[in-house]
Amino acid sequence: MSVARRHLGFLLLAEAMLCAAATRFQDVLSQGSTSPVTSYRKLQGWSSDQNKWNEKLYPFWKEGDPRWKDCWKGGRVTVKLDTDSPALVGSNVTFVVTLQFPKCQKEDNDGNIVYERNCTQDFPVSQDQQVYVYNWTEWIDNCGWENCTSNHSHNVFPDGRPFPHYPGWRRRNFVYVFHTFGQYYERTGRSSAMFSVNTANITLGKHVMAVSIYRRGHSSYVPIARASAIYVVTDKIPLSVSMFQKHDRNISDSIFIKDSPITFDVKIHDPSYYLNNSAISYKWNFGDGSGLFVASSPVVSHTYTLQGNFTPNLTVQAIIPVPCKPVTPTAPLPTSAVIAGAASNADYSTTIESMEDNPDEGCHIYRNGYYRSGISVVEGILEVNIIQMMSIQMTETQAENSLVDFVVTCQGSLPTDVCTVVSDPTCQVSKSVVCNPVTITDECLLTIRRTFEEPGTYCINITLGDDTSQALTSALISVNGGSSSGKTEGVFIFLGVLAVLATIGAFVLYKRYKQYKPIERSTGQADNHEGLTAYFSNFKAIFFPSSTEKNPLLKSKPGIV
Repeated sequence: MSVARRHLGFLLLAEAMLCAAATRFQDVLSQGSTSPVTSYRKLQGWSSDQNKWNEKLYPFWKEGDPRWKDCWKGGRVTVKLDTDSPALVGSNVTFVVTLQFPKCQKEDNDGNIVYERNCTQDFPVSQDQQVYVYNWTEWIDNCGWENCTSNHSHNVFPDGRPFPHYPGWRRRNFVYVFHTFGQYYERTGRSSAMFSVNTANITLGKHVMAVSIYRRGHSSYVPIARASAIYVVTDKIPLSVSMFQKHDRNISDSIFIKDSPITFDVKIHDPSYYLNNSAISYKWNFGDGSGLFVASSPVVSHTYTLQGNFTPNLTVQAIIPVPCKPVTPTAPLPTSAVIAGAASNADYSTTIESMEDNPDEGCHIYRNGYYRSGISVVEGILEVNIIQMMSIQMTETQAENSLVDFVVTCQGSLPTDVCTVVSDPTCQVSKSVVCNPVTITDECLLTIRRTFEEPGTYCINITLGDDTSQALTSALISVNGGSSSGKTEGVFIFLGVLAVLATIGAFVLYKRYKQYKPIERSTGQADNHEGLTAYFSNFKAIFFPSSTEKNPLLKSKPGIV
């Protein structure tokens, strides 16, 4: 009897030693971290990393193992693991794995790895024959890979579960094993894979997602790459705010212009659309004493009327509908009757299951997000206007070009530079850009002279700017050529001479008529005479005005730029 007990003890000890020596998922996927997660909440579709790992079918190599050098033909495969973290707790966080093959290698439509055509290689590649790095299709179709039609022992994951047999599953030649939060997830795929995990059961904070990738081999799967990425789970709504102002010269310096509206655009980071059915409100305090502003739109505008430093504050609140859960109300204090009943019935229980009472027949959870930033508000250029455009008369040597003066005014601060962009009539194709510094000490009034080499219609954009702001105005202008301007001037001179001659002739006729007018006239004659006199008086008033005001609007001409 004692001998039997001794043998049984040895068997139990041997089994314990074998279990202790067995490779677990944690040993393979922890990537050097040996501290196990002793307490965690179960992730849907994931398994504990304390399960056994089939090291015979999926060998495990540590970093520095020389076998890594020969795990892939033509070089090493690198892997990129991306995530859309941070994720609001309860939403999904998504991971994307992308394999990057050695130079001139790619995956074809059948999942095989081939050499790219017309790519530099150490050996010539035939243009009419594809050269394979790994022709897994031939392995499977010809059963050259461990008798694939009769032996299915290789179509399993490291924990022994069989591959899912969805359409095209045999063309997925890579096995991805993900590990986080003390659990693992397995799937097959091609040169890239994407998956999402719900964060409802993941604790808040930073976590590491690790992935190990294996490829098909002749007798087993071969490890080719590993990667890891940090992701964040938070109970604060992830958000960002972009600020825009029409006349702001540099949108990244947090300096804005007084008396010009600033647009605040809130972007909530919710790639899994977890908040799609939520009621979201935006509560603003712009920090200038204007009070609290509550909006239902993520885009708002605010105008600062004073200069200085301000701190806008934003609180975003989301009311998220969720299924109501049963609650266990607190049992009332037992009365004497209950105590008496309990003495005779030891199985008495006062626990009652009920649903949460909610007036709108639903349950909600509240999540908030916060934003705070400092900005400076300064004086700036608010508006630019072209008040006059004048064509400048040129000499014969300048007749090939046309000169135009633009008289420009602005509101706000005084500019320090001016730029003129001459474009086609659609204002889309730029023809020339000219910028000049300007010095204005009193009033924002300046004349900008520009040269046009060819006649035609142009779009003119004039921009006035200072260190923090800039304002733009545009106009369409039709410019005539230099030769046509000369012809026009000759026509005007000829018309002017004719007008002078006509005036002299009219004056002589008037004098002659006045000298030989009759002393006596009848009533009809008097009427005719008065009409003729009025006619010549009007004619004289046109050509010989009697006004003595020579400069009714005398102005000082601004400087020319």
